[in-house]
Amino acid sequence: MSASTPTADRHGASFASDVWVTFVRWTIKSVRNPFVLVVSLVQPIIFLVLFTQVFGGVATAALEGISYETYLVPAIVIQVALVAAATSGIGLVNDIENGMFEKTLVSPMNRTAVFLGKTLAEVVRIVVQVLTVLGLGVLLGAEIATGVPGAVVITAICVVFSVWFTAFSNVLAVLTRDEESTIIGANLLQLPLLFVSSAFLPLSALPDWIQTVAAFNPITYGVDAARAVMLGEDTMTVLEVTAFGGMWNTLVPALAVLFGLAIGCGTVAIYAIGRAASADVR
Repeated sequence: MSASTPTADRHGASFASDVWVTFVRWTIKSVRNPFVLVVSLVQPIIFLVLFTQVFGGVATAALEGISYETYLVPAIVIQVALVAAATSGIGLVNDIENGMFEKTLVSPMNRTAVFLGKTLAEVVRIVVQVLTVLGLGVLLGAEIATGVPGAVVITAICVVFSVWFTAFSNVLAVLTRDEESTIIGANLLQLPLLFVSSAFLPLSALPDWIQTVAAFNPITYGVDAARAVMLGEDTMTVLEVTAFGGMWNTLVPALAVLFGLAIGCGTVAIYAIGRAASADVR
């Protein structure tokens, strides 16, 4: 009798079923641990309430024809996606610590499907959180010029934006295999990236060096895209694009950057998981 490979023993299991199994497992974990869902919402909601109350009066005077609530909500929904994506790596570290990650590695599951299924589970959580913040923002006085379809598009932008940081936090988890190191690494980037972007104030009001850094900051492209849909107009702050008209002058280049980052970082994450498999499984 010839020795059979793990792949040959799968009896018809497919890429799609690997994605589905991984998605269901991580979704059940999220449902069973609502603490993570609630806590990852707390910081953005605090930012939304405090910033509108503390800076609303001053900032609205500096803005042209819109309230600070309307200006701030796109930044907060991107922050929600960022915080939710950061916790993805922490979940992977928990798997590593309790041995579930090693069990996945010795299984014949497709590594790309493992990453994709886990990312889709994070997407469900991000969609719920973004819609919650959009609803709260409207209650506080924010206006979505593009209406309900615009709210759906903003949520989709947050999902696309979240992929690169989800991949980054998973790479951190695989490399460090330590919860504290993963948390520190992810948190080390979150707030600095938010403040050196177009999130909270117009770039024209910030120092020149921040404007330069903002041009290379993914958060700038996520916030500008969400804000363009929120206002229904071109809001790109770091690129001069006039070929598409209106808010599409912001959406096309911003989404091109975000999709590129998602593909690049996602590829690195899949490679890291594959390398972990090669290193740990003999």
